[in-house]
Amino acid sequence: MSANDHTTAHEEAHTGPIKTPQQLLAAVFFSFVVPVFAIIGLVYYVASANKPGAGAAEDAKAVAQRIQKIGSVEIRDANRPLKSGEEVYKAQCVTCHGTGAAGAPKFGDAGAWAARIKTGYDALLHSALKGKGAMGAQGGGDFDDLEVGRAVVYMTTAAGGKFPEPKAPTAAAPATADAAPAAAPSADVVAALAAANKGAAPAAAPAAAGGAVPALYGQVCATCHATGVANAPKLGDKAAWGPRVAAGVDGLTVSAIKGKGAMPPKGGSSASDSEIKAVVQYMVGAVK
Repeated sequence: MSANDHTTAHEEAHTGPIKTPQQLLAAVFFSFVVPVFAIIGLVYYVASANKPGAGAAEDAKAVAQRIQKIGSVEIRDANRPLKSGEEVYKAQCVTCHGTGAAGAPKFGDAGAWAARIKTGYDALLHSALKGKGAMGAQGGGDFDDLEVGRAVVYMTTAAGGKFPEPKAPTAAAPATADAAPAAAPSADVVAALAAANKGAAPAAAPAAAGGAVPALYGQVCATCHATGVANAPKLGDKAAWGPRVAAGVDGLTVSAIKGKGAMPPKGGSSASDSEIKAVVQYMVGAVK
């Protein structure tokens, strides 16, 4: 090997891979510029990952709609003054009956109301309470049954009807109890109460009935049975109760629990079977 060859090999051993300016620029680009852009892209990705997309926002909105409340519970004052027929009409019935919408007989139109008035108050009240045709139950309102009855009387009177306006049960029930001699406690009741006070079974007293008024009667049953609404046998009316009493307390209790005619199951209440039986015993006792 000559001296020149040795020198060339030595120089090549000490030179790097970058031999031209282009290679230098490429090395600078890939060593600095590319990492900078990679870092910027990584930061952007991390920042955008924390933001919910359009689909996620829609999902959150859908969840909020699903869990929002769908109703409310209204606690109504049982002692509030009942509305008059005119008030109920103006608050609810006028929507259709004021214009004759959806085939409703127009207020004051004697021709449209004539055939309906002939069916009787009870039939009209039942239709108003349960709904008929395009009219929903109570016309979509939320009133006491007695208030709906007053509205029926108000509208039929304007068209020539002569139905008497139903009275509030709070006023009618005590008067009935005082007027009906059978409502007074009999000797059997007095004896049963005396026995109960001496340690006998307390259940013996309600069996004779006619004594203390069950709370359920005043809260639910009096609405119809104190006034005779919807063909309900009026409290103390022996003629109306005669055929029913023949069925016995157990048979009447079953009818009251399951509902019969215009009366819904348990009179529309959530009372227990024993409470229903107690109020049946009370009403049967009033006619014995």
